[in-house]
Amino acid sequence: MTQRIYNFSAGPAVLPEAVIQEAKDNMLSLGDTGVGVMEHSHRGPALTAVFEEAEALCRQIANIPDNYHVLFLQGGASSQFAMIPQNFLADDQTADYLVTGSWSKKAVKEAKLFGNVHTVCSSEDTTFNYIPKDRNYSDNPRYVHFTSNNTIYGTQFATEPESPNGAPLICDASSDIFSRPIDVTKYGLIYAGAQKNLGPSGVTLVIIRDDLVQQGKEGLPSMHMYRTHADAKSCFNTPPAFGIYMMKLVFQWILDRGGLEGVAETNARKAGKLYDYLDGSHLFKPTAEKESRSQMNVTFVTGDADLDKEFIAFAQKRDLDALKGHRSIGGMRASIYNAFPEAGVDHLIDVMKEFEATHASAIASDSSEQA
Repeated sequence: MTQRIYNFSAGPAVLPEAVIQEAKDNMLSLGDTGVGVMEHSHRGPALTAVFEEAEALCRQIANIPDNYHVLFLQGGASSQFAMIPQNFLADDQTADYLVTGSWSKKAVKEAKLFGNVHTVCSSEDTTFNYIPKDRNYSDNPRYVHFTSNNTIYGTQFATEPESPNGAPLICDASSDIFSRPIDVTKYGLIYAGAQKNLGPSGVTLVIIRDDLVQQGKEGLPSMHMYRTHADAKSCFNTPPAFGIYMMKLVFQWILDRGGLEGVAETNARKAGKLYDYLDGSHLFKPTAEKESRSQMNVTFVTGDADLDKEFIAFAQKRDLDALKGHRSIGGMRASIYNAFPEAGVDHLIDVMKEFEATHASAIASDSSEQA
């Protein structure tokens, strides 16, 4: 078998090897059914058991109360950008959005199709390299929406923002879902594409409070109503069955590692190592403000675009893949989600040290010129 390398992709992202192996073992036969996991009917007993276990494990991980629905939908987070205002926002109502990156900007664009949007805060003035502390909410928002982790820019909310006057708090948690403990009861709706921390692409996890389901507009296309999917337990149409199966395995993997407290401890240690090196480096510099740094996506640069490209190629030859930053900002990005091994972070730091040492004379020359 080809040797696996360290995959820093922002998504679809690295999966736990134990999960991949278990899925491999069930490709030809799910358990002792004699039928492969991707071949079963979504209404048959084998996959029904898989879906029920996936939901039960999800509830266990995040301590999700009974008055919340756990839905496995399609269309990615991008569909949720429109589905949320389509269900909850009227022409004469205003929704509040915290704009901290490209994905929240896209969510705002979709929301404007259905009602008014008020920008609570924005960090676009400095290319989204921080989470704003100054926030100005509207008088009576229908809901408040934020993106908990900004994959492209390497920033993350340390805690959830406030929601005034009892307005439902809605979160796009696509890139840090289940990476740390979460109090679901503070939210009306949480959604996340699976392909970063939960499984393969093709599934969107939605955790939604029942009163919001009931408040959803009538008269929408069936597939666009949360009520439809809640009533049908995510099986109104053929669901992404294999993706849900993989999520079930990832949920169990998280529990086996001490649940959200356990993975949070590991994530903090991984990110801490990398940021500590970057803070002391003479060549590499992190791009996000210190108090806003993401533990999932570490963005950094050398300050020279050509040198960035040289490092990316240098790292790839040493089994470090997908370190190229998003095309909109360049530089480097190390995505170190739950399943990314700590040994990969250690190897990245060693390779950065090696690269920095090979450029020591150039760095010293630049420093003397600046002096």
